[in-house]
Amino acid sequence: MTILNKDEYTAAIAAWDTSSKDYSTIQKLIPSNFVFTLSLDQIDWLKRNNKCEDFCTEIGVYKNQLVLILCALDANGQKIAVNEYPYSILAELTTNLTLVETKEYTLVKNAVLSKELQQVDRTADMYLPVANMPIMEQDKAVAAIELWRDEGSTWFYRECEEFKGARIFKRFYVPVEDLNPPKEGLSYIVCSFGIKFSEIYQRPLVTLIFISFFRDLQNTGSVEVISNTYDWSRPCPPICQL
Repeated sequence: MTILNKDEYTAAIAAWDTSSKDYSTIQKLIPSNFVFTLSLDQIDWLKRNNKCEDFCTEIGVYKNQLVLILCALDANGQKIAVNEYPYSILAELTTNLTLVETKEYTLVKNAVLSKELQQVDRTADMYLPVANMPIMEQDKAVAAIELWRDEGSTWFYRECEEFKGARIFKRFYVPVEDLNPPKEGLSYIVCSFGIKFSEIYQRPLVTLIFISFFRDLQNTGSVEVISNTYDWSRPCPPICQL
């Protein structure tokens, strides 16, 4: 597990604060097709230490690379002071990124027989699946990732030119549920940037999309919708709680 000590953690955050104000530096740090990967030991560390419904992912720069730093939160949503901070480097994918969404439909058929055993009624009802939060619809996830790939550089340019980087994300708040997919056999989680339009802020915001990978990617189970794609991360700024 890759770890930053306190001094490295502080320096990494300060380095991103400086870098996020310069568009040319951002271009070098953030290729639009690169992702973060969280290993099982990093995920387990966060589960052991986090005491809140959310956890925090700080963005930093370490050894001239963009990093995603895991921070545990206490019951009040405040960062827990620790001596070690797990981190993931933004890097190119080594394999194709497979998004899986399985929907199960229930068909209920009723046949009514009379006392003479003659059929007097027949009905058939289709019950459509309902997604259980925080599952993100696969098509929306793909659209957000593709928009990031195509428009991410333009988004950064505008933020740097018009707002001097002040509105660029420093961290993300993510529900712990994103680390607990609805099936066993989790192997690792890929975190991709995405862009979604916010109705509240009336502008595009960058988000993190979590994609779980399993030893057996063929989803099976009895829940209505099974997905390996999750998205409820809140960028700060503008959505800050610390």
